[in-house]
Amino acid sequence: MAKSHTRWRRAKKILTGLFFIAVVVLLVVYASKVNWNDVWTVFRDYNRRVMAGAVGLVIVSYLLYGCYDLLARLYCGHRLAKRQVMLVSFICYAFNLTLSTWVGGIGMRYRLYSRLGLPGSTITRIFSLSIATNWLGYIVLGGVIFTFGMVQLPDHWYVDESTLRMLGVALLLTITLYLWFCAFATHRHLTIKGQKLVLPSWTFALTQMTISSLNWMVMGAIIWLLLGQSVNYFFVLGVLLVSSIAGVIVHIPAGIGVLEAVFIALLAGEQTSQGTIIAALLAWRALYYFIPLLLALCCYLVLESRAKKLRAKNEKAMAK
Repeated sequence: MAKSHTRWRRAKKILTGLFFIAVVVLLVVYASKVNWNDVWTVFRDYNRRVMAGAVGLVIVSYLLYGCYDLLARLYCGHRLAKRQVMLVSFICYAFNLTLSTWVGGIGMRYRLYSRLGLPGSTITRIFSLSIATNWLGYIVLGGVIFTFGMVQLPDHWYVDESTLRMLGVALLLTITLYLWFCAFATHRHLTIKGQKLVLPSWTFALTQMTISSLNWMVMGAIIWLLLGQSVNYFFVLGVLLVSSIAGVIVHIPAGIGVLEAVFIALLAGEQTSQGTIIAALLAWRALYYFIPLLLALCCYLVLESRAKKLRAKNEKAMAK
């Protein structure tokens, strides 16, 4: 028994070391793909009021995303302090955006929440609810925007407008079905690989949709602001939604190249030049990806250094 415990501790240390190495490698690879001179030029040329407004919206978006894990806290019934939950959520979101869901959404969540004293089953439920909340907002907005034809697609593109409208209708039907199940389903438990998931109430589901929809709308507002407000806001939001699902399909960390390609294909024209779009997206990446990632890395190191004390404190609080 003692030998197996020692082996497990040794294996755990090795896995932790490999995880840290993987994070560092991914950061280096990601940073090497960025033209930092272009980023600096864009920042230097932007209007200060526009930049201040964009920074404020970035903060609002990260706070809204933190509410996903606060909803999960209510859903799971765990008693970690709200400030700890918000901090973990911020770190995971920043890493998730840049280094993929496997590193940020899953790896970081399991690492940090387990260090703070939560069991694996609870962390799985937190992750599942967070992912569900994020995509519920997408489905609501995508359903409305695609159904009503707010995104004008160029000729001979990958999909035509009628296909996009049908997709929008399908998304609205999906969200309606989800709400119906939350309100009227009698069997509310689902077990997947030993993990028990409980269908939330319809009011909880509406809260998920509202917070997530607001977050997606704020993200769209940041890009719209950086584009100089020269394009219809809902068109910009729709293009963001299209590019986001394209990024998931292509599965490139931070969607490098995918976001730019979709925005240029759908927005470049008489009203918006290609240079304006690239400048706006460079500023978007810097404000929404790079700077938060650096802050998250610092917060991660601080949280790791204090994890033992915080865990002991949390265990005392949970024992009461």
